[in-house]
Amino acid sequence: MRRKDREMPREFGLEVIDKSQYGVLSILNKGLPYQVPLSIVRDGESLYFHSAKAGEKIETFKESKDVSVTFVGKVEVPHLFTGSEVMELKKEGKIGEIISKVYTTEFESAIVKGKVFKVEDEEERKKALKLICDKYVPEMDFVFEDAFEKSKAAVEIFRIDMEEITAKRKKFGPDKKEIKSK
Repeated sequence: MRRKDREMPREFGLEVIDKSQYGVLSILNKGLPYQVPLSIVRDGESLYFHSAKAGEKIETFKESKDVSVTFVGKVEVPHLFTGSEVMELKKEGKIGEIISKVYTTEFESAIVKGKVFKVEDEEERKKALKLICDKYVPEMDFVFEDAFEKSKAAVEIFRIDMEEITAKRKKFGPDKKEIKSK
């Protein structure tokens, strides 16, 4: 990672994964990058997602098991300065000191590298779908068994065994200075 001052510990990366609404899976497909956003859930050192039984993603998994998944947590423009503060600094000839703080975002992200596998075991498939449902529609838990029975023949479940996690954050403190991790 080029910006070591923004590198965050593994635990931070796991938190980003857990609260992200989706992850973007990347894999090489016939020598070209292929990316697809997915609803992903983490269970320990594994990531799970579901898919249709056919399509470009499924065919690509037959060629390679090596994947990466990018997760983005909170992203926002920090609005560190008001318009009048920026105008005043411009008049004083100090705009160059803050311009990178005017046009910036705060963010948190994690990138996982690992291997993808089709889940064949019925109990693991059910557990993975339950975890996905609990993350995205927990209020519908009371119909999970019905949903599983109806959909189990129509969907594939995949597991990514995480081999590496990197995490990064850019955040400003109340003093308008960037909080450095190291």
